[in-house]
Amino acid sequence: MQKVTPFLMFQGNAEEAMNYYISLIEESEIKSITRYGANEAGEEGSVMHAAFSLKGQEIMCIDSNVKHDFTFTPSFSLYITCDTEEEIDQLYKSLLDGGIALMPLGDYSFSKKFGWVNDKFGVSWQVNLPF
Repeated sequence: MQKVTPFLMFQGNAEEAMNYYISLIEESEIKSITRYGANEAGEEGSVMHAAFSLKGQEIMCIDSNVKHDFTFTPSFSLYITCDTEEEIDQLYKSLLDGGIALMPLGDYSFSKKFGWVNDKFGVSWQVNLPF
């Protein structure tokens, strides 16, 4: 076994999501994108397979060429440990834009400041500022 990599399946907005995430988190980048071509299974130009990294954590994603009734669930989330209050406040605010709060950003017994949000793409994020 080489490694374990999170994999996100979008329905047509994988590239938009990747660009959004790397704009929010420093030291992040799109590593590769393979697109569907003409007469292939997916919509031409959409993401057949891509890899991006957020602070060194590689994540793979696709635009599903099969429409389905399910999407992301909060039972799987991306967890970010922040260094400063300013960082967690800005990140939470950005991820919440167009999304929904699962746990408002606040002081919880297990953390100095914590929040949980489903972003505008449906991906679940936990942001934490430890004691």
